[in-house]
Amino acid sequence: MSYISRAGSVADEQVRIALTKMDGIGPKKAIQVCYRLGISGNIKKKELTKYQIDQIEQIIDQDHVVHLELERGERADIERFISISCYRGIRHQDGLPLRGQRTHTNARTCRKQIRK
Repeated sequence: MSYISRAGSVADEQVRIALTKMDGIGPKKAIQVCYRLGISGNIKKKELTKYQIDQIEQIIDQDHVVHLELERGERADIERFISISCYRGIRHQDGLPLRGQRTHTNARTCRKQIRK
């Protein structure tokens, strides 16, 4: 298993598919990164040189929000909802579904926390 920007993937995968294993990078962004570097997205990850891998990591760190930054941002949003006591914040706090799902018969895993 090899790593690009702390995300593990199989060495026999295509570069554009290997990049999508990272949180925050989807198929479209992966193709854009390959295009900016002039790398074909269809070549295997094991065929990349060390210099090309460094370039990919550099572009991802500069232009995209990935991994810990993404998780930190999501957690900050949830904390903001809780602090302003909006509907979504209250539902987060109580451990219930946020987006209008039924809770009378469903959402058992969420409601288990309440029963205790």
